[in-house]
Amino acid sequence: MEIKIIEAAPDQRKPRPEPDKLGFGRYFTDHMFCMKYKEGKGWYDPVIEPYHQLTLDPTAMCLHYGQEVFEGLKAYRGPAGEVYLFRPQENIRRMNVSAARLCMAQIDESIFFEALKKLVALDCDWIPQEKGSSLYIRPTLIATEAALGVRPAEEYLFFIITGPVGAYYAQGFSPTRIYVSEEYVRAAPGGTGAVKAAGNYAASLYASRIATDMGYTQVLWLDALEKRYVEEVGTSNIFFLIGDELITPPLGGTILPGVTRDSVISLAGRLGIKVVQRPLTIDEVVSALEEGTLTESFASGTAAIISPVGHIFYRGKEYAINGGKTGDLSEKLFNEMLQIQYGMKDDPFGWRVRVL
Repeated sequence: MEIKIIEAAPDQRKPRPEPDKLGFGRYFTDHMFCMKYKEGKGWYDPVIEPYHQLTLDPTAMCLHYGQEVFEGLKAYRGPAGEVYLFRPQENIRRMNVSAARLCMAQIDESIFFEALKKLVALDCDWIPQEKGSSLYIRPTLIATEAALGVRPAEEYLFFIITGPVGAYYAQGFSPTRIYVSEEYVRAAPGGTGAVKAAGNYAASLYASRIATDMGYTQVLWLDALEKRYVEEVGTSNIFFLIGDELITPPLGGTILPGVTRDSVISLAGRLGIKVVQRPLTIDEVVSALEEGTLTESFASGTAAIISPVGHIFYRGKEYAINGGKTGDLSEKLFNEMLQIQYGMKDDPFGWRVRVL
């Protein structure tokens, strides 16, 4: 299919935000990509058009039965003005895995990829120049069929929006404080924890509010069965440096297979760090903290890339990691990843995709 492009008229274009006031998820560019699906017809009408509101019937099935999945990736401005995507094919593949899990129409990967490149190229002037800033990209798939009844929908809308962003956390690249939740869980075996379904995030909000009210940035989730094993932190994967091993929980159906997680594992291995994927209990984490063998912890994700953890609150007690300061490995991985993403150094993994 050929993607039609309708450029925004001058009066449809938006004012550009100040670079130092970007925040995260507050501003969006002039254009968006849309494509529709109907059972028996397939995907049709792929178009890049001026950013606009969506019109949905009150009985659109995404509003009632939760058929909504999404992705998150970024475009980066290189030192000479180049524009790069970072491992977009992984996000495309993962979105189709999410769609399949929720019985939604899967998207042709070549059309998805072409739409990404064309949309980013059209709105490339929105990509910030400042280091640490980027263009966030949010592909989303929703069920739009107007009907009530618990079953897979027969009509869908796939759209992509983009927007300039600064640091995900207001404190920037500084250690976060995380709260261990034993009362609430993120995902259970056999559920949808391994996919980017909107309902996963809705279910996490209550515990996140508790953590925020107590002065913590994110929730460290434990497994649903025994509430002993560390799984994720907030919307990110988690890593612990214990002794000479960088440990992260294994994928097993309840943890999102993060693109940044996979990148950290590959990059750390290349740097000579021993990476171990194994079950890790919260008791082992606490013991390692008390013994002084746990020297660093960080979360990984598209939004923040690497987010060092400075404090953990568990069962009424707060534990400091590395004196509450960013560790050397966290900082090194963050800088190495940034330099690859922004085209500031060679990309030995072939992760970077040049758009312009």
